[in-house]
Amino acid sequence: MSWSPARLRLLLAFVIADLLLLLVVSEADAAPAPHGARVVAEKQAGNRLVDLTIDSPALGRTAKVRLLTPDGWEQRRHGASWPTLYLLVGGDGNYRAWTEDYHSGIQDVPELRDVLVVMPEMPLFGFYSDWFNAGAGGPPAVETFHLEEVRPLLERHYGAGTRRAAAGESQGGFGALSYAARHPGLFRAVASYSGFVHPLQHPHAIRAAMAYLGLDWKALWGDPVAQRTNWQAHDPYYLAHRLRTTPVHLSSGDGTAGALDPPGTEPDPEIPGLEDPADPFPEEAISPTETLMYRESRALADRLSALGAPVTTHFYAGTHSPPYWVREFHRSLPMLLGALRECSGESHPLPMVKPGSGHSMVKPSTGG
Repeated sequence: MSWSPARLRLLLAFVIADLLLLLVVSEADAAPAPHGARVVAEKQAGNRLVDLTIDSPALGRTAKVRLLTPDGWEQRRHGASWPTLYLLVGGDGNYRAWTEDYHSGIQDVPELRDVLVVMPEMPLFGFYSDWFNAGAGGPPAVETFHLEEVRPLLERHYGAGTRRAAAGESQGGFGALSYAARHPGLFRAVASYSGFVHPLQHPHAIRAAMAYLGLDWKALWGDPVAQRTNWQAHDPYYLAHRLRTTPVHLSSGDGTAGALDPPGTEPDPEIPGLEDPADPFPEEAISPTETLMYRESRALADRLSALGAPVTTHFYAGTHSPPYWVREFHRSLPMLLGALRECSGESHPLPMVKPGSGHSMVKPSTGG
């Protein structure tokens, strides 16, 4: 039987269509991330809020990720993507904190209706790191969970784009800066609110806090003397040269009562061993944890400034508490969104922040 050129072209078209369909189906079925993580449940948690349950080999259990989705996300086509903001939480690892506990109002921010906001869970005091575990590694491998399991899953199936920024409070601030420094180019801008951004400056505080929680403090990065290199490999202060071209926002209170602390605010619970006798806390400090964050943020800001990095700061009287983190989030948002607006191949470009939207660019400041 002879085949005409027209018939051959038609047959070739059918073959190509079948191959493309097979490729799409195969990609849709290939749910696991490269490290074997997979989404096992999805739940609508509120207006524009979606909770994913991920079976994570890196953590050795299932874990949650909350998404604040952009307009049009539910009707997205295959391959559609949005600029993505990773909003990280503190040491308790509560993925719901930014939308339920902090009164942040992020669901009502107009400029975030064109952004996918990702809020992943973290194990208690997980410190956004793959734990040393006496050199054996293994769970909890928090960095692997976030960057090699969650991120690929979201970028393949949930509209997360490659224009990324990261921000967070306390350990979340550490996570944003450590991730950005350890993986140059992954995030276009980062922000830390009361962040634990120079842990090797206060290793005794790591020991005290983890002992207070009943955790093995050396399991995190090892001994700060014997495994000093590993501590430095995660510490943003020692990685500051890798942030020279990344816009960074650093903010912290000094541990004294500030404008957002109600009258009669009680001191933080006492954690034995948190204070260094050689460098005591000021008598007026009611939030020793925030005093430490202030010292570390100041040290990192000075280091970044010396390197000529694009760093903005805001230091003030205040405690380690959500009202300040929320204020600083809104204060840093124009910088974060500005980095996400930079030209790229993303299918959903961000509009410019409108004048009078309530946000302003951050300038270095020591005011309250």
